[in-house]
Amino acid sequence: MAKISVLSKDISELIAAGEVIERPASVIKELLENSIDAGAKHITVEIKNGGTTYMRITDDGCGISPDQVATAFLRHATSKISSKDDLDNILTLGFRGEALASVAAVSRVEVLTKQRGCELGTNYIIEGSVEQLNEQTGCPDGTTIIIRDIFFNVPVRQKFMKRDSAEANAIVSIMQKIVLSHPDIAFRFIKDNKPEFNSAGDGELYSAIYAVYGGNFAHDLLPVDYEENGITVKGFTVKPLYSKSNRAFQNFFINGRYVKSLTCMAAIEEAYKNLIMVGKFPACVLMLTAPPSTVDVNVHPAKAEVRFSDEKLIFNSVYFAIKNTLMASGLIYDFQLKKDSSVIDYKKPLDEPEKFVQPKLSEPSVEKKQDFVTENYVERSEPEIEVREPMLSSPKLSYGEVKKFSTEKNVSPPEEIKSFSYINSKAFERREEPKPEKTEEEKVPIRIIGEAFKNYIIAQVGDSVIIIDKHAAHERVIFERLKSQNNTSDSQLVINGAEILLSLREYSALRENTERLESMGFKLDFSHEPYIKPVAVPSILDSLNMDEVIPEIAENFYMCKVDPQTHILDDMFHELACKAAIKAGDKNDESELLELAQEVFYNENIRHCPHGRPVMFALTKRDMEKQFKRII
Repeated sequence: MAKISVLSKDISELIAAGEVIERPASVIKELLENSIDAGAKHITVEIKNGGTTYMRITDDGCGISPDQVATAFLRHATSKISSKDDLDNILTLGFRGEALASVAAVSRVEVLTKQRGCELGTNYIIEGSVEQLNEQTGCPDGTTIIIRDIFFNVPVRQKFMKRDSAEANAIVSIMQKIVLSHPDIAFRFIKDNKPEFNSAGDGELYSAIYAVYGGNFAHDLLPVDYEENGITVKGFTVKPLYSKSNRAFQNFFINGRYVKSLTCMAAIEEAYKNLIMVGKFPACVLMLTAPPSTVDVNVHPAKAEVRFSDEKLIFNSVYFAIKNTLMASGLIYDFQLKKDSSVIDYKKPLDEPEKFVQPKLSEPSVEKKQDFVTENYVERSEPEIEVREPMLSSPKLSYGEVKKFSTEKNVSPPEEIKSFSYINSKAFERREEPKPEKTEEEKVPIRIIGEAFKNYIIAQVGDSVIIIDKHAAHERVIFERLKSQNNTSDSQLVINGAEILLSLREYSALRENTERLESMGFKLDFSHEPYIKPVAVPSILDSLNMDEVIPEIAENFYMCKVDPQTHILDDMFHELACKAAIKAGDKNDESELLELAQEVFYNENIRHCPHGRPVMFALTKRDMEKQFKRII
C-alpha cells in the first residue's frame, strides 16, 4: 500500500475549487449571487471568448471594507453564517464562503471595491490563490471583479472546456435565471464588446420575462397568484395552446433561488393534464416562498437542487396554483385573420422584387439535457391565424387525484415523489364556495348558423361567431361524463344483453370496483362467474360493442389494482370517448348541433379535447368589421 500523506495546500485548494467552479458560467453565477447579496441595484456582466479569457462583474452594492478584502478570498470566509443555527434560516444566495476562494484558486483575479462614504477604495490582485497586490485606490462605490484566464494553472480542465459559443450560451442561461429571480435589479449583459440584453429593474416579473424570452413568449402567459399553508406561489404559466416541446422553459425559484425540482415539475405537469398534447410540456416562471426551515439548499455543490421537509406540501401548492389559474382563464380562443401573403399587390410595380426578412434570434429552441437550459434562440414566426385568449372569471377549484410523475426516458423520480404521487382526492380537497350555475335567463342564447366541412359547427353567440370541432368537443363531453363519477342518471337498460366471458383476474377486478362502475353508469350482473352480463350501460356509450368495452375496462381496473395510476383510467376514458364521439362527416340535425354547442360553450371545463387540442374558437363582430375595413 502506498504511503498516506496530507495533500499540500495548493493541491487541496485546486481540488476544492473544482467542486464549485466547473466552467466560466459557474464563476458568473457565484459572483452574481454575491453582488445581489451585497444589495446591488445595477449589475453589468461582460465576457469575452465565452468567458475563458475575460469576465467582468460590476455592481453598485455595499462594497468591501479595505481590511476585509483579503479575508474574503480565504476558504470558508463568509459574512452570512456565524453559528450552526443560521443554517436553518438561510435567505442569502451565497453563504458557504467558497466562491471567491475557488475562483481565485484557478484564475487571475483583480478587485476594485469601495464602500459608500469612503474616500478611497481597494485594488486587490490575486492569482492562483497567491496575493499579488493590495493597495488603496480611487474607484466608484460598489465592487468590480475581473477574472482572466480561467484554469490557467489547471491545463487538464482547460482541455474539457467547450467552444466559446457553448460557454457563452451557458453564461446566458445562468444570467436568464438570475434576471428572472430578481426583477428589481437592472442587469446588463455584454458579450465580445456587444450589448446582448438589458432588464428594466422595475420590480415587475413580467418585464424581466419580456427581457429574457421576448414579447411572443411573454404574451402567451397567464398570471399565477396562490397562497396556502404558509407557501406562496406567484408568477406566470403558459396558455395550454403554447406549450413547448421540452422542459427548458420550466423555471422554478424557491425563496429567490433558481432550483431544479422534480416535485415542482410533477405538480405543474399534473395540473396541465388533458389540456396539452402528449409530448408537449408547460412553460412557467414560478416564484415559491416557503419558510427557510422547510427548504434545504445545502444538498448540491452548486446549490442548484433543494430538498423539502414536506414534498407533498410543495406539490399541492404548485398544483393548485396552476390549476386555479387555468380554470380562471376560461381558455376560449379568439383569432384574427391575417393578410394572405400570396395575394398580389397590384399597386406595387411588377419589377419590384419581394424582400426576404431574416427572422430575429430571440426565443429558445435547443434544450440541454442535464440542466434543462437553452443554448440557442429562434423567434416563433407569426402564424396566418393569430390566437388570443381572454381572461374569464371562475372560482378556485377542488381537484382530486394525482398520478405518478412521468419522467423522461431513463429518468426516475425521487423516492419522495413516489411516496405521495397517488393520493386520495380527500387529501387535496379545498373548501371553496362553488360558483353558482347560470340560470337560463343569464345564459347568452346560441343560434346555429350551419356546419362547415361536416365537422365544424358555426354558431352566433352575442357579438361573436363561435366555431366548434364537433368530434373533439363531443369527445371531451363524453370524457368528462365518464370521469365525473356521477353518471348513473344517464344509464340505459340493456335488453337481452349477452353474457361476456372474462378471465378470472378481469372478473375479480370488475367485482371489486362495482361502485366505481355504477358511478360511471354501468350495472353488471355477476351471478355467473366468470361471465358477466351488462344490465345497464352509459347512454353515451350505447353505440359501442360491449363485448369489447367491458373486457377493456376490466383490464384497466386490474392494472390499477396492481399499480394504482389514475392516468391508466384516463387513457381508457380517452379511448372510450373517442370511439363513442360524433365523427367528422357524420350527419347531425340542427337540434343535435345546438345541444352540443350549448354544452361546450356553457361548460368552462370543456375547452380542450382529451388530447389537448382546442375545441372552440371565437371570431368577434369587431374582428369581422376590421377585416372588411368597416372600421380601422
